[in-house]
Amino acid sequence: MQNWNLLAEKVLQGNEITDEEALAVLECPKEELLELLHSAYQVRKHYYGNQVKLNMIINTKSGFCPENCGYCAQSRDSTAPIQKYRMMDKETIIEGAKQAHRLKSGTYCIVASGRGPSKREIDIVTSAVKEIKNKYDMKVCACLGLLKPEQARQLKEAGVDRYNNNINTSEQHHDQITTSHTYHDRVATVNYTKEAGISPCSGVIVGMKESKQDVIAMARALKELDADSIPVNFLHAIDGTLLEGTNELTPTYCLKVLCLFRFINATKEIRVSGGREVNLRSLQPFSLYPANSIFVGDYLTTTGQEGTKDHQMLEDLGFEVEYAPEKV
Repeated sequence: MQNWNLLAEKVLQGNEITDEEALAVLECPKEELLELLHSAYQVRKHYYGNQVKLNMIINTKSGFCPENCGYCAQSRDSTAPIQKYRMMDKETIIEGAKQAHRLKSGTYCIVASGRGPSKREIDIVTSAVKEIKNKYDMKVCACLGLLKPEQARQLKEAGVDRYNNNINTSEQHHDQITTSHTYHDRVATVNYTKEAGISPCSGVIVGMKESKQDVIAMARALKELDADSIPVNFLHAIDGTLLEGTNELTPTYCLKVLCLFRFINATKEIRVSGGREVNLRSLQPFSLYPANSIFVGDYLTTTGQEGTKDHQMLEDLGFEVEYAPEKV
C-alpha cells in the first residue's frame, strides 16, 4: 500500500516524484482513491487555499480548419455536423466578455479555429482586447493556433495576459493524433509567448488511446515548459471525428490523472477542462480537490454544464470563487 501522505510531503518539500510513483498514482486501487485525493488536496491547498479560478471560452471562429487533429470536430477530416462561421466581429467578442464577467470568470478565453491567425484576425482580437481590458478587470487568454514571434508581441501589446497552445499529448504519441503540424510547432508557440512576456497556458487531452507512460510524459513536458496554467481535457469523442467511438476513460481514472498533474506541477493552475461533464459525471466535485480551476459555460463545439450548477457545486464544496470585480 502506497503512503500517499508521504508522497504529498515529498512534493511540498520541492522534490520530484519518480516514474514509479507517478505510475502508482495512475494505478491507485479504488479503495485508496480517497486517500490519494486527500494527499493531492494538501498540495493544492498549500498553494491555492480553497479558491477556484473560473474561465469562460468564446469560440470566435468555428470550423474551416486545415489541420487533421483526430479529436477535433473542426478538423478538415471531420464530418461532424457543427456550426461553421468566420471570425466574429469585435463587438460580439466584447459582448462575450460581459457574459464572462456575469459568471464571475476571472479569465476570458478568446479562441479561434485554424492553423494560425491571419493579420485581419489578429487585428480584430487586439482591438477587442484593448476595450475589454479597459472595461473589465479580468485576465484575457487568446488561443488562435500557431503564432509567429511578432504576432505574440502584438497580442502582448494589446493586453493579452495569457496564450493557450496545448501540447495535447506526448511527443511520442503526437503523430497518432495529427500529422499536419509537429509537436515542436506547438512547443515553439508556447516559447514565443513566453519570450513576448505573455503567461503560457498549455495542456493535454487524455483518453486518445495513449499509454499511462504517455500521460506521465505529458505532465513532465508541461513542467519543463513551465506552463503557468494547465488545462486537463478528457476526450469527449464526437461522431464524425477520427477518434469517433473512443471511450477509454472512467471517472476514477480521470481523478487519478488530475492528482498526477498536481503532484508533478505542484505550483501551477490545474484546470478541469473539456469533457469533465461526460467523463467525471457524478464525481465532478472531487476533481476540485487536486485541481483549482474549471471552465464555466460551453466549450468549442460541445456544451458544458449550466453555469449556475457550477457555482452551486463550488458553494456546496465550500470553495471560494477567485475573480476580480468590475472597474468603477
